[in-house]
Amino acid sequence: MKLFRTTQGCFVEEERKYFALEAGWDALLAMEDLEGHLRAVMAGGAASDAFKAAEVVAPIESQEVWAAGVTYYRSRGARMEESKDAGGGDFYDRVYSAKRPELFFKSTPSRTVGTGGKVRIRKDATWNVPEPELTLVVNPAGQIVGYTIGNDMSSRDIEGENPLYLPQAKVYDGSCALGPGVLVTGAMLPRSTEIQIEIDRDDRCAFLGCVKLTELKRDPKSLVEYLFRDNSFPKGCFLMTGTGVVPPSDFTLQSGDRIQITIDPIGTLVNEVA
Repeated sequence: MKLFRTTQGCFVEEERKYFALEAGWDALLAMEDLEGHLRAVMAGGAASDAFKAAEVVAPIESQEVWAAGVTYYRSRGARMEESKDAGGGDFYDRVYSAKRPELFFKSTPSRTVGTGGKVRIRKDATWNVPEPELTLVVNPAGQIVGYTIGNDMSSRDIEGENPLYLPQAKVYDGSCALGPGVLVTGAMLPRSTEIQIEIDRDDRCAFLGCVKLTELKRDPKSLVEYLFRDNSFPKGCFLMTGTGVVPPSDFTLQSGDRIQITIDPIGTLVNEVA
């Protein structure tokens, strides 16, 4: 089943039937048994037509968005490549093989857009890419209650100049997209699940790539455990799990590019570059 946040409230969907929910987004993500609550609503109520008139918005209200880095071998190589002139290439090699993962703050709700929204590239950057990521939805108790799709917009030239510039390369208005909804399940997605990305420019495909979760080095539960060490999230949080799809070094996003990220069975996140 999937959970959606819209301009007409929250809805749960299963087999193309939509059920309106009384609880708000923050209350839903804070529930101890979200899946059980949603099934009870569907069992005891009638499907609603209100979803048809609603606009789907980013599945976030008061939550923070965090991210994990260097969790795929491809991302390790890309970040070593972007940092080679700064002499920091082996820095990421050590992170990839270390027991402790790289975790960093990514976005606030106000900086996050949903499907159909516009992501941004920094005005002071010259090398910008989207990073398609499986994103964990975590409740206040540190339990993974679902999954959504994330786009971790990144300025590779800024981060490559100095690893300490990572917050500037990663955190800015419109640097994060989530959606379209949340696949609610406590079970891990099959390792054969693919993350696919297509970037269209002037109605033509400018980049196409995919990666399977078999390439994800870090265990999602372990990432959450590290994030929750000496950290609390009263409304729950989102945790991006890193990217294994990186465009070539001669590619940079342009205004008007259309980014589509698909993860079955979650759906497709679609954004245009402002």
